[in-house]
Amino acid sequence: MIDPPNSYLSIKQALDGIYKDKGSKFIAKAFPVKDLEEIKNLVGILKSEHPNARHVCYAYRLGFTPEETRSNDDGEPAGSAGKPIQNNLFSANLHFILVAVVRYFGGTLLGVPGLIHAYKEASVDALKQAEIVTIEPEINQKITFKYEQLNEFMKITKKQPIKIVHTKIDNLCIFDISYPIRVQQEVGVALEILKI
Repeated sequence: MIDPPNSYLSIKQALDGIYKDKGSKFIAKAFPVKDLEEIKNLVGILKSEHPNARHVCYAYRLGFTPEETRSNDDGEPAGSAGKPIQNNLFSANLHFILVAVVRYFGGTLLGVPGLIHAYKEASVDALKQAEIVTIEPEINQKITFKYEQLNEFMKITKKQPIKIVHTKIDNLCIFDISYPIRVQQEVGVALEILKI
């Protein structure tokens, strides 16, 4: 298993792109995504929004291993649609992203080289408008400690980049917290004081 990097690049919001060739129209949609379920939902939505489209081809890149990236030609000749989209994701070094291209057939066959070019250009058009953001992966953790230790915990949160997501304070305090993966060791050492 590959350890996730301290940060990675993705896109801030959903974007559109377009490419036209010999009457065919290629509409690209780029989305920041979290997981495979979200990808399946988005592809399903695109297919239902474009019932007359001939193909909805796509590529996604979730994590940081080869197994976490996929492409789909959706009936186009093998490697002519999904792969060119996927290559753009690799070139831009983007993660947790889906790019789908909806094709409306214009009546003239483009041939495999023409298809590769069209799917590549449509996805490039969407990505060139993207606001690229650097994302720091975070660790989510639930911690429990005695009420008497609350002040000590609050001091730790002032020294470390810990976000408090949810709290339940009683005789026993339960906190849902998150912090960047890059400070995992320092936060772990600091929280040991609480004898968690």
